[in-house]
Amino acid sequence: MLDRYITKILTAKVYPVAKESALELAGKLSARVDNRVWLKREDSQPVFSFKLRGAYNKIWHLSADERARGVICASAGNHAQGVALSAAKLGCQATIVMPITTPGIKVEAVRELGGEVILQGVNYDAASAHASALARESGKTLVPAFDDEDVIAGQGTIAVEIARQCEQAPDAIFVPVGGGGLIAGIAVYMKHLHPGTKIIGVEPTESASMHAALAAGAPVTLEHVGIFADGVSVRRAGDISFALCKEYVDEVILVSNDEICAAIKDIFLDTRAIAEPAGALAVAGLKRYVQREGLKGTNLVAINSGANMNFTRLVHVAERANVGEQSEAIFSVQIPEQKGAFLRFCKILGARAVTEFNYRLSDPKMARIFVGVALQEGQAERERMRQAWQDSGYPVDDLSENDLAMTHIRHMVGGFNASIANERLLRFEFPERPGALLSFLESVGSLWNISLFHYRNHGSDYGRVLVGVQVPDADLPDFDEHLRKLGYAHWDETANLACVRFLGGQPR
Repeated sequence: MLDRYITKILTAKVYPVAKESALELAGKLSARVDNRVWLKREDSQPVFSFKLRGAYNKIWHLSADERARGVICASAGNHAQGVALSAAKLGCQATIVMPITTPGIKVEAVRELGGEVILQGVNYDAASAHASALARESGKTLVPAFDDEDVIAGQGTIAVEIARQCEQAPDAIFVPVGGGGLIAGIAVYMKHLHPGTKIIGVEPTESASMHAALAAGAPVTLEHVGIFADGVSVRRAGDISFALCKEYVDEVILVSNDEICAAIKDIFLDTRAIAEPAGALAVAGLKRYVQREGLKGTNLVAINSGANMNFTRLVHVAERANVGEQSEAIFSVQIPEQKGAFLRFCKILGARAVTEFNYRLSDPKMARIFVGVALQEGQAERERMRQAWQDSGYPVDDLSENDLAMTHIRHMVGGFNASIANERLLRFEFPERPGALLSFLESVGSLWNISLFHYRNHGSDYGRVLVGVQVPDADLPDFDEHLRKLGYAHWDETANLACVRFLGGQPR
């Protein structure tokens, strides 16, 4: 069986549409993990993904009659683009069944390549079932996304390139896994040429079909898969790809969505390219493996498999990347509702950079603050901060790994409070530098009670803060003079319609 696959890989037809992608040293990431990390840049292919390799090889091997009847496939996006481009190159019509959850950028890309798009089902498996039914009805040839020998052989050409591009055999190659076609092709070739090179698959914890199959000894169908890394959201690993993975893959490890976001950031810092979540899986797994094994000085290759990312997802990725790399901690801290308590709380923070600060007066005796803090030393520093607040008598909860808090609660802190007297709502801008937030609080919070505070770091040069301050009418001249001397740009938003509707602001 091995010889047959090696022959298929070495004779696969991919280069009429694909190019030999670069194997680039990720210098910054290599320095951080103390190993030499190489990125196989499949994100640079004409359809921004490796999938066109297997698709073209499959369609090229069809008979003239089969091509004349057209081809059909199911895909969350990248395989679809590969099939559409390959079919156009070989002069046949392509129908693509895509889940309704597929990012718009992938749907439009398929249409631009001449493919007919049918949106069906909420996940890949539902789309696949519909594509199979249409193939039987229409006579079109089904082009599988992963569970096909010609598709697997096409993907295996990546391993041929890696072996040629490396001066010495890699110690390990990390490969994203959905249905298993990519890792099967790479594993077969590399284990034939370099048996000592470890082949390590990487899956999201919420879409771990191959991991489950290897544990069970056969492919199993997952009840549910997440769609964050939509390119690998597969409920059941392929039968052919599973058999090859069982024989030639060393292990499959799992990573969280936050770790994937951190890996997208890692790739960007080295390449200025933005990987899609499935495309960054290998880097996320590499980092976890290095930490687990304590590796140093090894040669590690990660397959950057795709870059079909919707622009609107970047906000979420940027927000969660800091958590994934343990460079941000999120806390809920309780402080007494009294003048100066807010300032004492912030002094414990010291000069650390604050990434988010949410507070709204709701109880006359107790205040609850939602705060994000940038970390320099990861988990250890996070625990020291929690302990410092605890020792100061401030009950604290670490929410850094609470997905609900990160996804929803951080945006919902606060609200209308009709019982607050003499409240003025002001918007401030101040230079974004460590200690600037503390300086601001020392200037304002020590003289008047702060009733609302919302701050988020937006990665710009100026911090933006919305503050509620209780200022009696008699204090207004002194308050205004204090703000003038403070020197920060500010605007009174008490009468802003959004504040009136949701925060209890007063219209003029």
